[in-house]
Amino acid sequence: MNSKNKNGANALVNAFETAGITKVFTLSGNHIMPIYDAIFDSKIDLIHTRHEAAAVHMADAWARLTGEAGIALVTGGPGHANAISALYTATMAESPVVLLSGHAPLGQLGKGAFQEMRQTDIAAPLTKASWICQKTEDIGLDIAKAIRLAKSGRPGPVHLSLPTDVLESILPESTVMPIPASFDAEQIPAADSAISKIITSLKQASKPLVLTGPQMQSNSGKALLSKLEQALGIPVIGMESPRGIGDPSLGAFSEVLSQADCVLLLGKKVDFTLKFAQSPGFNKDCLFLQIDPDAEEIKRAKNALGARLVDSAISDVPSAIYQLLSLNSSVASAPSDWQKEVSTALQFEPPAWKNIPPNNGKLHPVQALAPLQDILDSHPDSVLISDGGEIGQWAQACLRAPNRIINGVAGSIGAGIPFACAASVAKPNAPIIAIMGDGTFGFHCAEIDTGVRYKLPFTLIVGNDAKWNAEYQIQVRDYGQDRTIGCELLPSHYEKVCEAFGGYGEFVDDSKEVLPAVKRALASKLPSCINIMIDGLAAPNIKRS
Repeated sequence: MNSKNKNGANALVNAFETAGITKVFTLSGNHIMPIYDAIFDSKIDLIHTRHEAAAVHMADAWARLTGEAGIALVTGGPGHANAISALYTATMAESPVVLLSGHAPLGQLGKGAFQEMRQTDIAAPLTKASWICQKTEDIGLDIAKAIRLAKSGRPGPVHLSLPTDVLESILPESTVMPIPASFDAEQIPAADSAISKIITSLKQASKPLVLTGPQMQSNSGKALLSKLEQALGIPVIGMESPRGIGDPSLGAFSEVLSQADCVLLLGKKVDFTLKFAQSPGFNKDCLFLQIDPDAEEIKRAKNALGARLVDSAISDVPSAIYQLLSLNSSVASAPSDWQKEVSTALQFEPPAWKNIPPNNGKLHPVQALAPLQDILDSHPDSVLISDGGEIGQWAQACLRAPNRIINGVAGSIGAGIPFACAASVAKPNAPIIAIMGDGTFGFHCAEIDTGVRYKLPFTLIVGNDAKWNAEYQIQVRDYGQDRTIGCELLPSHYEKVCEAFGGYGEFVDDSKEVLPAVKRALASKLPSCINIMIDGLAAPNIKRS
């Protein structure tokens, strides 16, 4: 880039172009107007949202679906503060998001500048790194550093604040701009000997398992995990749900996990989702191996497992998988009995779900959701979004899709509509089905307007039980039916909200009408909402017994 008469905002746009960034999820504001002006003449698309947190959620979904860094651009002060909560969901999902926030001018800091705020301090606990760009000539290199950090090791969000005077100042002639390789993830391979030792330990076990975390749960990630399972002849299970070993999308997984005698934690944290690797979730004599990009995570696992952690290695997960594949000397010719046993457990669904009689009024969650499998099976790149408490768990239990985005280990709710918008941007010709509760709908329903403005077709399925059902179920279980409080909602017509924004909507209270209504919604080619009255049941706890 010729720096003559170019300012910091131009350098930022040039860095985006070098990195191959084509979409930026954003909400305008004073501090980032120089960036908007610089982007105007570029080929980069701004997807302009209705709330800053929605911009971060969209960047998160984009990153999970494409494997690229997701870029969220918001203004400073309260705009930055609005965006912060969404970073936690991205952090726990191991999603490479870069939050770029406008910032008060450096020259006015400490003087009471407009919307002056300690932005980096606020973002730091929820990001891998958080800093303020200090010089106009540093903008390009700082963008490259942020994207590289977000994608490297255990992926996750990074925050960079951009002061307006840094954006508006003219670039020095000596400015160095990043090259394409500057944006690539850093590879952290382990020593071949360490990986070979781990392979030997796995092969010596009679019932080994490999557990992976959220990073590998994309469509391409799952394909690589399948290749690893076939090569090793050992079950490889991906985990990304707050329900952990009780994740209903994993069927009766907990029953086989408790039989395992050796577990490789391949980027999977020892945390609440594994019940801290203690009995009865795990056999008390089960041995553990660990490959992780973070030395601190290995230290934490050692504290939890003690002598049961027999070997570990520091490596990023993709590099480790390719090493496991290349160093594995004996490729399995056919699935072992143990693989078959684990597969059968993972695929288990209660037989009673297939025999729920037709219903009108309040549908069983399975009646509301199971018919959607026809839609998800109709396209090789379809997307399932699961958002909400109990209804989200029912969706994960009932439905499968080539691409899936869930609220993740964070256990947060409310991102479903932003996720659906971003999914439609990333997968423009595929059906997008987003399952959410009636409580969830209220968080970001204004993003239906974003979907209408950008002509982004998606279908929202609202399971309407007129309550915050997850909290209701906790209160009933822990305190009793007569001590529920603060869980009540109205049986509102959310489909009419969608229609008011310019989308398509239908109300359904008959199980036979679910699939026809969804097909009409898809045919509308609009953001749509099917509001289904359901019985507020507790999330499934799947056991074969």
